[in-house]
Amino acid sequence: MKLTSFITTILICTTVTTTISQSSNNQLISSKKGKVVMHENFKSEIVQSRNVEVFLPSGYDQNASTPYHVLYMHDGQNVFNPKTSYTKIDWGVDETIDSLMGIGAIEKTIVVAPWNTVKTRFIEYMPAQPKEATDNDQARKALKENFGGDKLLSDEYLEFLVNELKPFIDKTYNVSTKTEDTFIMGSSMGGLISLYAISKYPEVFGAAGCVSTHWPVPMIGNAYISTLPKSLPDPKTHKIYFDYGTETLDAQYEPFQQKVDQMMLDKGYIKNENWVTKKFEGADHSEKSWSARVHIPILFMLAK
Repeated sequence: MKLTSFITTILICTTVTTTISQSSNNQLISSKKGKVVMHENFKSEIVQSRNVEVFLPSGYDQNASTPYHVLYMHDGQNVFNPKTSYTKIDWGVDETIDSLMGIGAIEKTIVVAPWNTVKTRFIEYMPAQPKEATDNDQARKALKENFGGDKLLSDEYLEFLVNELKPFIDKTYNVSTKTEDTFIMGSSMGGLISLYAISKYPEVFGAAGCVSTHWPVPMIGNAYISTLPKSLPDPKTHKIYFDYGTETLDAQYEPFQQKVDQMMLDKGYIKNENWVTKKFEGADHSEKSWSARVHIPILFMLAK
């Protein structure tokens, strides 16, 4: 498939959202449990500024002696609020975290959810490796034609998360800064960038949740998969979750995931211990499906 066929495959899984006017930089948004703090238009010198939402679970204590774990989630407008979600269905992560904490199933956790941007989601979420596949004349032309930019910005996006957003979160909230207490998760292209994040910054993220990972990006998707044998983090210290459905866009994923699963085995990952891949029959590529099973990757990463 030619690289210029990006537009038919990628735009399906590229979330386009509208922004919501907020009256302050730290506005509280109602949540059924706990509370969501909106940091509007969070400034960055690396990437485009964006809203960042932070979920503080019920009973959050800024002065607790035991700091909270942190889960970073992409596509933040879809994570907590159906009114801002692309499909008007959110993941319900706030309710899920509160429920699992309430029964003592997971560690105390806050969730940090930077929004995607209207024009740059694909170029921020597509891993920029290997360079020979992602940084050449053909790739630059296709990116320019389909996404308005002539280079991938995933390295810059991760630099924003690690060097701008995370220091702010560490300073502002009562959270652990340990690798084993810091997690990252997303769906579709968000699954790709989550895997890229834990591979590029293994000293920062201890586990990654890759939901409905969008492997079949024309040409550069397979090229990125080819980097995994060398780039995957150490299985002795890291955990990775994958899943996929069988309907709509997810119906394409199984052969790619099987190839990646073999790479996980070859790397030394042990299935159902520090790595899991789950197949969900009948599940499609949508927030509705991801919301229905989001407790599974959360439990895998955050279980006590």
